[in-house]
Amino acid sequence: MTDALTQLASGAPKPATAQVTDALTGAGIAPAALQVSQSRTPTGLEADAIEAAVLQGSDCVIGQVREGTVTVTVLPVLASGKCFVGS
Repeated sequence: MTDALTQLASGAPKPATAQVTDALTGAGIAPAALQVSQSRTPTGLEADAIEAAVLQGSDCVIGQVREGTVTVTVLPVLASGKCFVGS
């Protein structure tokens, strides 16, 4: 995840949801295990950051791209069995 997001962020410091999805699935992450936040708010504004999460057993590997900087961390899966709250 770190390598794929870093490569993406170097060319697109504020990537869109589809760009993050394409970069991570292109790196071999199964679409069924991937969740990506929206790059636009419901009112059409650009989000400050975009996050992606990959479900791996009882852990979520979560990556964030904010202004071209990538941060990756591992957190426990939520009680819902997902990594993100909401849809």
